[in-house]
Amino acid sequence: MSLVRLNIKGISYSQTQNGAYALILNEVDGDRKLPIVIGAFEAQSIAIALEKEIKPPRPLTHDLFKNFADRFDIVVKQVIIHKLVDGVFYSSLICERDKIEEIIDARTSDAIALALRFQAPIFTYKNILDKAGIYLKVEPKDENEDEDDVLVNEIINEELEPSSKDELQSKSIEELHKLLDEAVNNEDYEKAAKIRDEISKR
Repeated sequence: MSLVRLNIKGISYSQTQNGAYALILNEVDGDRKLPIVIGAFEAQSIAIALEKEIKPPRPLTHDLFKNFADRFDIVVKQVIIHKLVDGVFYSSLICERDKIEEIIDARTSDAIALALRFQAPIFTYKNILDKAGIYLKVEPKDENEDEDDVLVNEIINEELEPSSKDELQSKSIEELHKLLDEAVNNEDYEKAAKIRDEISKR
């Protein structure tokens, strides 16, 4: 399977879903975008790494990992988004120490936050891009709206729809517990938190 290199196009905030962000990756030698829904903390960490002028007073978690890795001569060589299952992306960090390569499993948002700090390239497989990559051909509803924002809102609404308040309220306790297990298994902790809040209200 051939690898396709990706660049970070940016992070967009959903105007319709509180606390929901989408990371937009762009294929280097093409026009397709790969949107990935991420949490607020990861969005902040990636945004800080993109904005070189912003220096937090204390290291964020990903900065701490970078400092730790630097101290022990560990280098992240590249990040590969290697799997897509039920809308969840899986990634690996390809690391090197003393000329020995190691592969470490990581959430995609964490992997990209670290790739930025190590200035490591980001790749995915062509079949993943064929499956999840999209061309931006969205018409903004008004002149002030960017086509990326329209796309991101549609993606995030579709992604978070099962955990919307109205739908959660109509579920039984048993159904909520099942949804909670699924969200935790998919590492969708934001969704899990919303389901847990709904269970606590009962």
